[in-house]
Amino acid sequence: MGKTSTYLKTKGALLLFALMSIVLIAGCQNDADVEEVAEAEPVEEDNENENEVNEEENNNEPDEPVIEIVEEPEAEKPEVEEEPDNQENEPEAEEEIIEEEAEEQEENTEPDVPGEFQSAKNKANDYLAFSAFSEKGLYDQLTSQHGEGFSSDAATYALETISVDWNEQALKSAETYNGVMPFSKKGLYDQLVSEYGEGFTADQAQYAIDNVTIDYKQNALESARQYQDLMDMSPSMIHDQLTSSYGEGYTKEEADYAIANLGN
Repeated sequence: MGKTSTYLKTKGALLLFALMSIVLIAGCQNDADVEEVAEAEPVEEDNENENEVNEEENNNEPDEPVIEIVEEPEAEKPEVEEEPDNQENEPEAEEEIIEEEAEEQEENTEPDVPGEFQSAKNKANDYLAFSAFSEKGLYDQLTSQHGEGFSSDAATYALETISVDWNEQALKSAETYNGVMPFSKKGLYDQLVSEYGEGFTADQAQYAIDNVTIDYKQNALESARQYQDLMDMSPSMIHDQLTSSYGEGYTKEEADYAIANLGN
């Protein structure tokens, strides 16, 4: 009985010691875990604090200036007013005038041309500017001692180098004659080709007759009145004078018209 009690006491003491050891170890383990946790938490807090500080610093740092690239507006090009067409054409017109003047000077001052020849040419152009001439009539005017008195060579040079339409000259001459006095068609033709008249060629005179506008009946009447007023001729004599080939050269029809209307 005494051994059993002692065994039990001893066993109980061992159990109690073991239990206390377990409790102690467990407590130590818990303390270690608590310390680790305690040590770990401040790190997290420190990290959080650092992050907050960094955020505050970032927030406190002045914002970097944002450089805005502003595109400069293109300089407005001055509007160029369109010049009217007539101004565009002015330089061309001026050039044409200059060219014409240069050509005229060249014509008036041809190289290697004797002065007399050039003078004869200039004088021929002057005559044609105010009166109609045939080639023969102009030559006679240039060489005549009662005209210009140029040499034959100078006058020939002038006629060969001037620009003239002799047909048109004949037509102008016919119109001039008809404006001065009444002519029959035959009488006007004879005046144009006569060497004592204008001296045109037959072809030139015919061109004039074919293209001139004349009322030959009215011309016959005007001729009849002149014969009556100036010469006191009878109607029959006037009729004969109007139709005679040595007189006026009107046709019978034209002379009849004149006599029929002579008293009107």
